[in-house]
Amino acid sequence: MPYSKSVPQLLGGRLSVDFVNATLSNAELSWESLVHFLESTSVVSVERGAQLLTLPQSDPQAAEVLLLKARRLGATLRKVFAAMLRKQKMAGERVEPVNEILRITEGHDELVAKNGVWKIEFVAREVGLDWLLAAVARSGAETIAEGPNARLRLCANPHCGLLFYDNSRTRRRRWCSMAVCGNRSKVAAFARKHASARNAP
Repeated sequence: MPYSKSVPQLLGGRLSVDFVNATLSNAELSWESLVHFLESTSVVSVERGAQLLTLPQSDPQAAEVLLLKARRLGATLRKVFAAMLRKQKMAGERVEPVNEILRITEGHDELVAKNGVWKIEFVAREVGLDWLLAAVARSGAETIAEGPNARLRLCANPHCGLLFYDNSRTRRRRWCSMAVCGNRSKVAAFARKHASARNAP
């Protein structure tokens, strides 16, 4: 099946939340989907992404190992975030896949100017592939470390299932996206209201 570059919905507000959302509907995360996510979130450049897409042909074992780690990281973050939403305590072994990535990816943050805007980027000490997941693991660790104060939310649309980080001032955001689920809810409420008004005696 040819690789299609559809733009993923990055509505989560945090890299780790977007990663969980991007892998939510996929039972098995594909190599192409992983690379596309890393490109879309600027973890890697488009040029580096193009190189990574050929890795399964040039080094299938390295690609498979990283893909397994990415799947494990996504599944772990999904379970941990679900537990956080339910206000459950987490045992240390539940977050081990996050720590595994954080342990392997030694390096440092560095200020880098891009188009006149300063950003903090992680610079890995090693040139292996594990660093590709470091930013996702770091983002997940920061969210987990916030504990009960984390503004992690589940979209109020029962058919959606996407998570988001509530950065709103009031902390009352309900929808993954007002343009998508919020608008659908308003349209449905409007239709119900007018249908009941028409059916009233």
